[in-house]
Amino acid sequence: MTSQAPPAVPPPDVDTGRRRFGRRPKARMVGTRMGTADRVAVTLMVAVPTLLVLWLVWVPGVLSVVLSFAKWEGIGGFDTISWIGVDNYKNIFTIYPPFEPAIQHNVIWLVVLFLVPTPIGIFLAVLLDKELRGGRFYQTAFFLPIVLSLALVGFMWQLIYSRDQGLINELTGGTTDWYGDSSVNLWAVLVATCWKQTGYVMLLYLAGLKAVDPSLREAATVDGASETQTFFRIVFPVMRPINVIVLVITFIEALRAFEIVWVVNKGRNGLELISTLVTSNIIGEASRIGFGSALATIMLAISSVFVYMYLRIVMKEERP
Repeated sequence: MTSQAPPAVPPPDVDTGRRRFGRRPKARMVGTRMGTADRVAVTLMVAVPTLLVLWLVWVPGVLSVVLSFAKWEGIGGFDTISWIGVDNYKNIFTIYPPFEPAIQHNVIWLVVLFLVPTPIGIFLAVLLDKELRGGRFYQTAFFLPIVLSLALVGFMWQLIYSRDQGLINELTGGTTDWYGDSSVNLWAVLVATCWKQTGYVMLLYLAGLKAVDPSLREAATVDGASETQTFFRIVFPVMRPINVIVLVITFIEALRAFEIVWVVNKGRNGLELISTLVTSNIIGEASRIGFGSALATIMLAISSVFVYMYLRIVMKEERP
């Protein structure tokens, strides 16, 4: 039986290294061009939010800065505006009595939000992270105040603070007007605000704790660290992004505090805040648009400092 020789294989092409009997066809690229409907949808998704942000945020912000250099009561056309330079700012810092207590109250608001709801929120987050029995119920109970507006919170706490039928005076037998007495109404409002803010801080830190690598805690336990040492030396530094977010949110909440104070007494008699001064000057009886815009510009400048700090920290962390 004779064996047949294997078929001769053509030598590779010297130039291309491929067989002479044919080149491998190139894979056809799948088309990625969008159709007309897709282009319209993407354009609308980008254009509509951009226009809304420009119209509702940037245009009013720029107009507020511009009108802060003018005197205008909001009556008549733009030809009734008289430009007075920086006189509004001079008047705010020299002959406007409510401005100084408003600054003080905003600073007090900020300090209290740092010292009370933030540590309590961290403590509650650590407890709920341990998967306690009934943890879902406690999370819901502490989270519930977040969904309520501060205006509604003010009405709810009125049942506790009322001079005639309030819970505190009923239990103590006192007659203190917790919302009307200028010596105590700021602290009464801050208690209600902290009650709402605590759940927000707890939620942020609880999400941060869930994202911490469990191996870090296991390694700390092996090294003999206690739970307190593990949290403050390992877990808390790892949650630095959450710490920055809570820091910025606390600053912003202290500056934009408005609803609960306006509901109580429209920001008067011991509850002056920058936000209430802006509102009372723009939509109040005086209707001083330029003066109120100057106050709003000051508020914008202060808040922009903290926003800039936050963005700088975030962008620095994202750099390779």
